[in-house]
Amino acid sequence: MIDFTLPAEHVELRERVTAFIRDEIIPRENDPRQDAHGPSDALRLELVDRARTAGLLSPHAPVAWGGLGLDHRGMAVVFEAAGYSLLGPLALNIQAPDEGNANLLNKVATEAQKERWLRPLVAGEIRTVFSMTEPDDGAGADPSLLKTSARAEGDDFVIDGRKWLITGVPGAALNIVMARTFDADGHDIGASMFLVDIDAPGFRVVRRLDTIDAVSPGGHALVEFDGVRVPRSAVLGELGQGLRNAQVRLGPARLTHCMRWLGAARRAHEVAVDYARRRHAFGKLIGEHQGVGFQLADNEIELHCARLAVWHAAWLLDRGEHARTETSQCKVFCSEALGRVVDRSLQILGGLGITTDTVVQRIYREIRPFRIYDGPSEVHRHALARRIVGA
Repeated sequence: MIDFTLPAEHVELRERVTAFIRDEIIPRENDPRQDAHGPSDALRLELVDRARTAGLLSPHAPVAWGGLGLDHRGMAVVFEAAGYSLLGPLALNIQAPDEGNANLLNKVATEAQKERWLRPLVAGEIRTVFSMTEPDDGAGADPSLLKTSARAEGDDFVIDGRKWLITGVPGAALNIVMARTFDADGHDIGASMFLVDIDAPGFRVVRRLDTIDAVSPGGHALVEFDGVRVPRSAVLGELGQGLRNAQVRLGPARLTHCMRWLGAARRAHEVAVDYARRRHAFGKLIGEHQGVGFQLADNEIELHCARLAVWHAAWLLDRGEHARTETSQCKVFCSEALGRVVDRSLQILGGLGITTDTVVQRIYREIRPFRIYDGPSEVHRHALARRIVGA
């Protein structure tokens, strides 16, 4: 039976994070060190330093590597509290792709790889990249289309190909690259992951992409690997097991996205509630009009159901279950339901909602891609349908 009672330590940590976001992060949301491609690394490091001082840095990471060691249920309440500000996850070092990459490195990397990459990542000293999605007819939601190759040459692998919509490249230190792997005889041995230094010769940013979101340092980019040579010690996990290892990362990462965006959607809703309690129109407060009141009620219903879905999936993961079905269900429901919450909140604000006078318009832009990344809703529904009918 699921017990919804939160451990005292999780409640205490949530309250500390809530106060930290309110007092330290929200006042800095309009810091000028942000542009169309996200916050600057200087701003990130300043926010990380504040979280470090507060004892709140990297709550998701193992204690042995410098984190707070939360389980998924603990992460659910803390990540929601951090997500109340769009800069909150960045400050606590739980922003994508770093949060998912830390989980992947912890579960798959060798001890030497962890010392080189995981420890400074958990400390907030470096940022990382996850390069899987490809342009044109390459891998996207269908990983079988993977075109980027890694060919064995002596004791090395040589990587060639292009990736796009890769988040955070400028200023990062590590690039985790998925590539179709070939042995010295040219035999395809499946997809593998490689740890590539961002300054490796042959790697370059072709162009930075202009997108509707701007929450991640470095933004998104089209990148190219042209004869990038890495040693065998750079293989992450086993050769040919890249797609399996991707699920180690992507399953929990879908859920942590839901946690963070739950906090942002709650923020948008609370802004709308405050406005509905103050704004008069047609003889009374707009919140007393049925059209507005019902939208607020629908917001609370979907926020509550999204939180329950997150907590249930987190509980299953903490029991050691893969929870692939539940995390897929959660990702579809939360990305769509929380998007509706933010949309209604903006609508209730009227003309105010489309201005920068409130944070709602920013949340509206930032949350829309959630229905696409880490598997679009249609792909998750397709996978769920196949499981239902036994295909």
